[in-house]
Amino acid sequence: MADSQAKTITDTSVPLEKGTEAGASTGPPAPTGPSDASVKPEQGGATAADETATEKDESPPAAATASTPLLDLWTAAEASGHPEIWGVTLQDPTAHVPSQIVFQKFLNANDGDFAKAKEQLIKTLEWRAKWKPLDLLNKKFSKEKFDGLGYVTSYGESSPDSKEVFTWNIYGIVKSMESTFGNVDEFISWRAALMELALQELGLSGATKPITADEDPYKIFQVHDYKSLSFFRQNPAVKAASKETIQVFGLVYPELLKEKFFVNVPAIMGFMYGVMKLFVAPKTIKKFHPMSNGGALAHEFAESKVADLGEKLPEAYGGKGAILQTQGKSTLLE
Repeated sequence: MADSQAKTITDTSVPLEKGTEAGASTGPPAPTGPSDASVKPEQGGATAADETATEKDESPPAAATASTPLLDLWTAAEASGHPEIWGVTLQDPTAHVPSQIVFQKFLNANDGDFAKAKEQLIKTLEWRAKWKPLDLLNKKFSKEKFDGLGYVTSYGESSPDSKEVFTWNIYGIVKSMESTFGNVDEFISWRAALMELALQELGLSGATKPITADEDPYKIFQVHDYKSLSFFRQNPAVKAASKETIQVFGLVYPELLKEKFFVNVPAIMGFMYGVMKLFVAPKTIKKFHPMSNGGALAHEFAESKVADLGEKLPEAYGGKGAILQTQGKSTLLE
């Protein structure tokens, strides 16, 4: 009987699952696959990293630097192959004030017309590449032809707001019209050297103050003295040199003239003014002042930014300063 009961108990016991030790839980088996944290997404699903990458891919590109007339002129200058104008090595005008001044002057000369400014800029770069005016500063010109003919003077402090620069052309001392003016290219080279000397005094390459269409202190006074040139009008060599110089300088030295004084002008010099009106912009013509008496020139600068500027001029022009040969600079001669 006891054996029969024991057999019955044994038969009715719950069998252990294969591999389950006695005494282990008999509840639902624990999952045997990978944990939730490492479960791969279903095919075609997206993780947070994927979504972030997608957002980055769809973000708009960084905005390009906005085009401006000054930057476009800089681009045109770079393409030309010639690196400088007026002693300024051209650079990005947004970061280089001297370059900003150069490019702005070309815009100002053309009343903001970009196409015209670009055309003039390219022609100026081509001219400078051909004529190499900076090299002319080291060239020795004929003393017989050009001695005493041109000077550069400057007055005031180094700041453009307190400094004035002059170029002087003393045509009354010319010994031979044919010799001095007959070779037009030689004469223009000499005049360009004098202009580059004045630009050095102006200090454009070290400028720190940008200019605008209305504010530009980087300009030069010019004085032409025609004393004793009673037959100036009748010489064809002078006419040819004058016409070519006016055309060239109007092209390659824009917006550098502050005012121009023609002193000791003979009555028959009217032809010169007529030639200028043909090739010079009307707003530039307004800066021209013919004067029959050179001794009155000093009175023209009563309102100058340089105190007592008139008194600093040579006595021949109404001032109390030294003669041009003493206070002025000139091109190299031999």
